[in-house]
Amino acid sequence: MAKGEHVIGIVADLRAEQDSLDDIVSEIEANAWDTPTPAEGWNVRDQIGHLTFFDERATEAIVAPEAFLTGIESASADIGGYMAAHLDRARRSDPREVLSDWRQGRSAILDALAPLDPSARLAWYGPPMSARSFATARLMETWAHGQDIVDGLDVNRAPTDRLRHIAFLGVRTMGWSFLVNGLEMPSEMVRVNLNSPSGDQWLWNEDSMLNDIEGSAEDFCLVVTQRRHLADTGLAVTGPVAEQWMSIAQAFAGPPGDGRPAGMFN
Repeated sequence: MAKGEHVIGIVADLRAEQDSLDDIVSEIEANAWDTPTPAEGWNVRDQIGHLTFFDERATEAIVAPEAFLTGIESASADIGGYMAAHLDRARRSDPREVLSDWRQGRSAILDALAPLDPSARLAWYGPPMSARSFATARLMETWAHGQDIVDGLDVNRAPTDRLRHIAFLGVRTMGWSFLVNGLEMPSEMVRVNLNSPSGDQWLWNEDSMLNDIEGSAEDFCLVVTQRRHLADTGLAVTGPVAEQWMSIAQAFAGPPGDGRPAGMFN
């Protein structure tokens, strides 16, 4: 495998996901940046500010890992304060500056990711990740916070097969979902059978027979990124392990998320 071979494709899809979101926010009026989103207390400006901050931290984790780890140690003393303060720059800036800062930050993370060996281990807020998973996580974050934005603005965003990266990460983080909630990882795996936006079938753990999830890839990605409650999707979930997983699924790092209440999007 050539250096960076399997990261380059994900980086290209990450760039496409960023561009897709840019197309949406670059067209809105200045006052629309203050539109509330489904994340309590966060508006469109906050969502882009969040992406900027963590794209910058991701770049730091690659190019200056010691500085990143020092920052993690400092943040661990006051996670709540750290998360509150990370939005300050965006909240003090006008929309043009917020957009410019995000464009600079996302360009830097693309440049930092592209040459990496896909198996290289990188520190992050949860367990260390391979460069491949690290790049996938940035795509997932971009898509998920983009979902908050399109929900807040009430605009349509067509799903794409870039969702495969997020679905893959969702399956891979099943164990993390249990761990972060203080639960023991079940020994049974869950069969995940998804219909892609282009009509293909995406299948994981096909030999698992007792626990099963079937439905659209978009619905699965919305659940594992906690942008929709399971009850507000068309997913068919069978078996106690699958049901428990979908109630706590979390494809992102950090403490357990609150998700979205059932019925919020009905």
